[in-house]
Amino acid sequence: MLPLLVASKLDPAGYNMAHYMIDKHGFKQQENDTYTNEIAVLFIANEETLTMEWLDNRFSVSYYLFLSRHKSERGIPTLTCHTTGNFSNSTTMGGRPKELAYVYPSLQKHYMKTISRQRLRVPDYQLVIEATHHGPTSLTKPTFFIEIGSTEKQWNDQNAVSVVCDTVIDTIKNIKNYGNVGIGLGGTHYPSKFTDMLISSDYTLASVASKHSLQNINKVMIEQMISKTVEDVECVFMDWKSLGKEKNRLNSIVSTLGLEVVKV
Repeated sequence: MLPLLVASKLDPAGYNMAHYMIDKHGFKQQENDTYTNEIAVLFIANEETLTMEWLDNRFSVSYYLFLSRHKSERGIPTLTCHTTGNFSNSTTMGGRPKELAYVYPSLQKHYMKTISRQRLRVPDYQLVIEATHHGPTSLTKPTFFIEIGSTEKQWNDQNAVSVVCDTVIDTIKNIKNYGNVGIGLGGTHYPSKFTDMLISSDYTLASVASKHSLQNINKVMIEQMISKTVEDVECVFMDWKSLGKEKNRLNSIVSTLGLEVVKV
């Protein structure tokens, strides 16, 4: 099975990336909204990506890779990526309550390592992962968002579009399993320590619960973070200084799971 690239006509960054894929990477139209090349299928939807919980009903794929815009009030030019999931009961950003999507950790690591080698092509952009958030959460294959942000200017930056899309194609072609997989606890929504770890160390990251979500993290949720990872989870990465009052409680839970604790 091939991976599915997903973009929305309602998302200017995603739509621009989809058209770059068609123009530069040999995607040929199969139906009104689907295109293929030798390594992937591209789907251009008429709705926002966060609520596409139905994709399994139409496509049989190895994993889902969403091409998307990134929004931020600060407006900082950013190239980011993240896994999806909902640690709370709120569904305002899609996803089912307290449900996490499946995660393919090596996909994120390979993408980040590859795009980090392209920094000189996008010198004005920050490169960072985000903590796990928003939908879709119920797809049966790994789900991964790759985003350009944080304003309309960046969404229409064809240079950034080309760098991201070229990196996506390289990742699909050359991905390998890295091992040393762990879930992440703590850090900000933009966890710089985890970003640096992905790019510079041998560790590979699965779902990440930022410090803002820690009150919702219990043993059941941690077990879901592990079970929804398609590679073997060996450790738990804990941004120790950011755990605050949740530190002892979470450390106690983790100690019962038999996983190595890596403090970052």
